[in-house]
Amino acid sequence: MRWLIFDWLVTLSLFGLLARLIGVGLINHDYYQTLARENRVKVIKLPAERGKIYDRFNQSLTGAGEAFGHVLGYVGEGNREIIGKDGLELVYDQLLRGKDGSLLVETDAEGLVVREIGRNDPQPGADLTTTLDKGLQQKAFALLAGRKGALVASEPQTGAILALVSSPGFKPDAVGQYLTDKNLPLFNRAIGGVYPPGSTFKIITAVAALEEKKIDQTTMIEDTGEIQIGPYRYGNWYFSQYGRTEGWLNLVGAIKRSNDIFFYRLGESLGIRALSEWAKWFGVGNKTMIDLPGEAAGVMPDPDWKQMVKKEDWFLGDTLISAIGQGDILMTPLQVNQMAGLIAAQGNFCRPYLVGNKNCRQLDISPSTLALIIEGMSQVTQTGGTAFPFFDFPIPVAGKTGTAEFGLPAQAGDQAKTHAWFTGFAPADNPNIVVTVLLEGAGEGSYQAAPVAKELLIYWFSRQ
Repeated sequence: MRWLIFDWLVTLSLFGLLARLIGVGLINHDYYQTLARENRVKVIKLPAERGKIYDRFNQSLTGAGEAFGHVLGYVGEGNREIIGKDGLELVYDQLLRGKDGSLLVETDAEGLVVREIGRNDPQPGADLTTTLDKGLQQKAFALLAGRKGALVASEPQTGAILALVSSPGFKPDAVGQYLTDKNLPLFNRAIGGVYPPGSTFKIITAVAALEEKKIDQTTMIEDTGEIQIGPYRYGNWYFSQYGRTEGWLNLVGAIKRSNDIFFYRLGESLGIRALSEWAKWFGVGNKTMIDLPGEAAGVMPDPDWKQMVKKEDWFLGDTLISAIGQGDILMTPLQVNQMAGLIAAQGNFCRPYLVGNKNCRQLDISPSTLALIIEGMSQVTQTGGTAFPFFDFPIPVAGKTGTAEFGLPAQAGDQAKTHAWFTGFAPADNPNIVVTVLLEGAGEGSYQAAPVAKELLIYWFSRQ
């Protein structure tokens, strides 16, 4: 009898449990489904702190303003995250960005967190130490004073960039306001602008002529004022401006006076093939591979290039004007700085860089050639040279001015427009800085670019 009662009780319990399950699954289905919807899991992104960028003295450059816009670049919205859009912010984005974390939480219908389920902490981005000198960069930007142009300063023995400025500048946190500016403030003229190098290119012509044994230190060439080839006239700047010639000159004197006749003759003796090969050895027509986006390669023309690009034959006149950095030759301010740096570093050819370590190789240029070029460049900044702003400078400077014609005169009889150049290094006998200044359409290098370089060097040496 007891076993019978026990069996009935077990059976009733099972029926009760079954009824409860049916009630939950059928009768209260909507109720429990609503509860499930109202209590849900959510993943919250924990953004990683972006790494900061510092100069060589550990001074923060983040938020440093217009002076650093072209070199640091800027950040913006990417695929639901902040990413580098230009400059160092773009090139080293993966290092600076870090790794976002996440927070797993349960929230109610109103989005309020009920409880934290799990956490993966963000990993902050790495900081970046550059070769830049913050004070020098700011001084360079101030000296350009909004004029269209560029200034590059570097260490000759390493290629490390001390300052790299393009003007006009821009505020990295307000890029949108510059998109339609006709002065192109977002364009990095220091590495992306290509210009005829003018007389700064005579450094390459001189090296080529010496190394190819076309001249030596005793060679004398007469300044005739102009050279006539058929209907075409190729004049010296001094003769064109003052109607005077400068007699017989050796290489040092020709560099000092930037004598076009001397270098026309060197170009004629070398021929365009040899001149072009030497120019390419100096990096003309090739990117320097600096760690910044937007670099231009420039152009070193030769007969093949002219036939391919212009569908025209090469003439002797093309060679003459190439020898003085005119015609179709195009270089960036950074390339001109690298060219001068090679001379300053006794033939050591260094890749410009902002982050990392030096990458240099020794070019096969004789010490005697380099000594003659440095002597000529040193004479440029002394009495009688073309860089008169440096005549009273207390520290010896080796330099080269350039006044590069571009475009066509507005009308017959007008003078051609010219870019102003200066490139040089100091102290001349043991240089620790190479400075290159370009001012677009500003006139003569001696009057416009050289004073800027001088003021920068005053600032540089005042801190040493």
